[in-house]
Amino acid sequence: MTHQHDIDLLLVDDVDDELRSTLVRRFERGSFQVEDAANAKDAWNLLERRDFVVVVLDMLMPGMSGLDLLKKIKEHRVDCEVILLTGQGTIETAVEALKLGAFDYLTKPFPLKDLETRIERASERHQLSKENRQLKALLERSQPQDEMVGQSAAMLEVFRLIERAGPSDKAIVIPGESGTGKELVARALHRRSPRASKPLVAINCAALPESLLESEMFGHEKGAFTGASTAKSGLFEVADGGTLFIDEIGEMPGSLPAKLLRVLENGMIRRVGSIKERRVNVRLLAATNRNLADEVKAGAFREDLYYRINVMSLELPPLREREGDVPLLVTHFLGNAWEIEPLALRRIEQYAWPGNVRQLNNASERAKIMADGITIRVGDLPDEVLERASCNTVSPIAKVDQLSTIERTKIVEILQREPGNKTRAAKSLGIDRRKLYRLVEKYDIQDEELH
Repeated sequence: MTHQHDIDLLLVDDVDDELRSTLVRRFERGSFQVEDAANAKDAWNLLERRDFVVVVLDMLMPGMSGLDLLKKIKEHRVDCEVILLTGQGTIETAVEALKLGAFDYLTKPFPLKDLETRIERASERHQLSKENRQLKALLERSQPQDEMVGQSAAMLEVFRLIERAGPSDKAIVIPGESGTGKELVARALHRRSPRASKPLVAINCAALPESLLESEMFGHEKGAFTGASTAKSGLFEVADGGTLFIDEIGEMPGSLPAKLLRVLENGMIRRVGSIKERRVNVRLLAATNRNLADEVKAGAFREDLYYRINVMSLELPPLREREGDVPLLVTHFLGNAWEIEPLALRRIEQYAWPGNVRQLNNASERAKIMADGITIRVGDLPDEVLERASCNTVSPIAKVDQLSTIERTKIVEILQREPGNKTRAAKSLGIDRRKLYRLVEKYDIQDEELH
């Protein structure tokens, strides 16, 4: 990956080869990645293939002038800032260029330090507008900042590793069963890193087919595929300067592992349907519920990618190995307004929780819906918890029937309280309207029961 202060710079001047060579040498010594072109046509070819932060253009060039190239850049919404170099007789044209969206202009001859100052200012404006776009994209994808809860020895070790590894910039793999809270670990690592003020974005490889996953990660150009009516930034661009969290990286299909490896090696991405390279600077955190070392041995995961991402491993324990954490988590999920009877808590502790913390959270939310008043009782718990944690005093079938009756009664009661208003009834039950309609159908609740 490149340093965060690198500025991709394009210098375009047709007649003054000596000036162009001087500028290239000067800027290559600083924090710049420099390309140069002798005319506007060559410059446009470079702009189509690669992203530049700042373009320095000579105003007067044969064929396509600097002003024409500026118009083309703005017309195609190429994301860069433009500085124009003018002779004495072209000041009026330079003012026109500013109206067209140029960042600034300089009249030849000029001290090199003046040009460098303007380039740095243009780079700052480019960075600011990029951060605004990132913020907009993040708000569209906003996710809750849940805290991690636990005091078991296993979780204290996880917290210790987060404190140690957070400030590093290295890639980290987070193995763990489904539902253990791997994304929460990624968020905790990001908050402790120097990138904390920049975006953290997440993507799940198991949730999307290869074509959509590639478009989500790398972005796409307008017309790149059916339905691509506008160009779209990928998550690497949204996360630039920050952290990208790839969940279930072991599920990444097809050619994507090779493309991901290339980004990690050279810091450049290409949108789907584009030949242009864009520079990104991203810290990678990857989660998996598979054993990646075994997957590598079996030929199911690329060995070179495994060694590139597995600088450090931070394994999350399953809930059944977190002794003493279940009551803490239940209290956290229920919140201060709720109580739980001791027998219900005992049943919860006796259950193995194969779906881990996520399953416990869902069970707590369901219990709130089912409860009468503010106390969670045994009958408010999900079927599977009671079946597997019971002392077999009641047959599982009888228990299912009993719980179904309780759930049906609760729904009828709420619908009677909110006559004719299914939206408010669904809200009282903590579910959406479609789910309420499905439950009414499942339990064959008739209108006459509600009056």
